[in-house]
Amino acid sequence: MKTINELQDEIIEEFSDFDDWMDKYQLLIDLGNEQEPLAPEYKNDQNLIDGCQSRVWLQADLVDGKIEFQAESDALIVKGIIALLIKVVSEHTPDEILENDLYFIEAIGLKDHLSPTRSNGLLAMVKQMRMYALAFKAKMA
Repeated sequence: MKTINELQDEIIEEFSDFDDWMDKYQLLIDLGNEQEPLAPEYKNDQNLIDGCQSRVWLQADLVDGKIEFQAESDALIVKGIIALLIKVVSEHTPDEILENDLYFIEAIGLKDHLSPTRSNGLLAMVKQMRMYALAFKAKMA
């Protein structure tokens, strides 16, 4: 299993292949489309992330001490962003998620190329994932 930082470095490398932001957006859309759809029972108000312009549902389950995230959004780019976040943090322990800084967001220039509302949504997604990690950590203690 790769570390969170190894996964971030892979994403940075993948995005550095493209100079044009249209190509990077296309890569995000493709990543979003490759993601498994979220089971209908998880598309509930409890899983909706506050602070996102589009609708984003995030489901987290603790399996063998590691958190498995699943998510879906009704917006293509946002679906790609959440797919990237899941790729990096899913299948890691709560401690790993809480101890690692998600530097890839800055490194690939994502923050600079999102509208302020999307940027806020991205921060809300990261915050929600960290909150799940905190909650599961407390349960495991």
